[in-house]
Amino acid sequence: MPGPVQSIERAAAILRLLARGSGRLGVSEIAGSLGLARGTAHGLLRTLQGVGFVEQDEETGKYQLGAALLHLGTSYLDVNELRSRAINWADALAARSGEAVRIGTALDGKVLVVHHVFRPDDTLQALDVGALLPAHATALGKVILAYDANVMAALQDTDLERFCRRTITQPRELTRALSEVREMGWAAEVEEFTVGEAGLAAPIRGQGGLVVGAMGISGAVERLCDPRGRPKPTLVTYVRDAARAVSRDLGAARW
Repeated sequence: MPGPVQSIERAAAILRLLARGSGRLGVSEIAGSLGLARGTAHGLLRTLQGVGFVEQDEETGKYQLGAALLHLGTSYLDVNELRSRAINWADALAARSGEAVRIGTALDGKVLVVHHVFRPDDTLQALDVGALLPAHATALGKVILAYDANVMAALQDTDLERFCRRTITQPRELTRALSEVREMGWAAEVEEFTVGEAGLAAPIRGQGGLVVGAMGISGAVERLCDPRGRPKPTLVTYVRDAARAVSRDLGAARW
């Protein structure tokens, strides 16, 4: 039997290294971490970049996991396209709202975070790209559940996990909540996934109006909500406007 292919083992080690970190890594950092010659590491990274498994930041030259790897084997929309269309709008939304921005798509009944913009301050934050979020307990997930019957069907025979006191765990209550999402055109979570945190999200539509993902912000309840715990209308408008802008870039008609 032939032995293992060294280049594949090294490429896999690079992917594991990038997946373990919270930010981007340069060629020298990757080479040093894995005990590789810089030229060898660079060649492997260029190959991985060519197939979409890693991406390089144009300004810093550093590498991170690519959307093609994160979305391997799934769905109807190329995540690379979704991210490329959304990047500028996500950055603008983070600047306007002062909060972290995430974009998600459906994956196995959950929400796969395919893009994440840090909150524009100096606090320590962890990159959520590649994270799987519970659909029933997050604003991003509620949007996807409200507009994707297949994802909703995947939850029909499962117990809805409780994360906080306010997490929706009853199917009838979730059905009512999703009806409200469709009526309003946006979703909210207030201490349903994490105590002290809230989130807002709106649908991203592709051609024909098909919802292909969701875009939203998350942060402390006191920043996203008024004293009565209701989402601030200004922030809702920011989120909806950004999601609509991405949708127009993806070919959706105005709505």
